[in-house]
Amino acid sequence: MATVNPTKHLTNLDEWRRLGEAGIFPPESRLELINGEILEMAPIGFNHAGHLIRLLNYFAPLVGDKALLNAQNPLQLGDLSEPEPDFMLLKPRADFYSSRHPIAADVLLLVEVADSSLYYDQNQKLRLYALHGIPEYWLLNLNEPCLEVYRQPHGEVYAEKSTLRQGDKLSLSQLPAIQVAMAAIL
Repeated sequence: MATVNPTKHLTNLDEWRRLGEAGIFPPESRLELINGEILEMAPIGFNHAGHLIRLLNYFAPLVGDKALLNAQNPLQLGDLSEPEPDFMLLKPRADFYSSRHPIAADVLLLVEVADSSLYYDQNQKLRLYALHGIPEYWLLNLNEPCLEVYRQPHGEVYAEKSTLRQGDKLSLSQLPAIQVAMAAIL
């Protein structure tokens, strides 16, 4: 008798969306599709939520009509991944992405706010975002506190990484006229 090992059932975006439409998942569940796997995300704590609100309020007057602010909404990355990044600046669209989810080519800046998810965001999410060519990935590390900035995606890594702290400033790679003071977001 042959040995049969169990295998994972990976899903794609079509099946993922049909599962959602069928009401398979409880409405309060926090799920993401990453590389074909359905992952349950940790609940959002007060510190995480507060920093996300801080980012939204900080960037709103700075970007004006140069970008659209997006928080915790789906980002379609190929046929097997649809994460919900904490914060993104997107290229402007007249329909505000009401006809489709943003894709990697639409992203000017992507930010994950991390405390309990730090290791995952520094590894799996970083590889996913680099692989799909997200030009600038920020990891707001609430544990240290610092901002890890990743630029120049190449394969599954970023060629450039810098760590910024309270007194530092940074210009966005895709919107260089916008300078961000770390004291305002940390």
